[in-house]
Amino acid sequence: MSEQNTITAFFEQDHDRLDELFKTFQQLKRSDFPKAKDAFKEFKVGLQRHIVWEEDLLFPLWEKKTGRSEEGPTVLMRAEHRQIGQQLEAIHSKVVEQNPDSDKEEQVLLDLLGSHNRKEERALYPAIDQVASAEERETIFQNMKNIPEERYKLCCG
Repeated sequence: MSEQNTITAFFEQDHDRLDELFKTFQQLKRSDFPKAKDAFKEFKVGLQRHIVWEEDLLFPLWEKKTGRSEEGPTVLMRAEHRQIGQQLEAIHSKVVEQNPDSDKEEQVLLDLLGSHNRKEERALYPAIDQVASAEERETIFQNMKNIPEERYKLCCG
């Protein structure tokens, strides 16, 4: 299994890309709010797309291959996605108001994402790579391109 064709490699890279966008938002929000807002918008849309990819494509594949849909890691990941979404919206509300005082909300989001991403990167993604064939992984990557933008592209007016 080549590294670039793994679920683990692809989704870890997306985590890293999203982390950088969020850092840019944090660094600029008090000095250049328009640029900070652009970074946040790209982060929010990217994170929402990432979650849709997981919930629509990755998790169902895992559940089908393992028979674990009522319990197991994907149940926990979906619950954590809801918490992440709530914090994302709390920050989004402040961005819409052009209010840079979102440090508390950002810290909660970063704590949630840190724990969540570690579980995915260390356990879930490698497990999916183990149970999925190369063809199934390729189908996932192809299907990711076909998800309509309106499923994840809500941000910032």
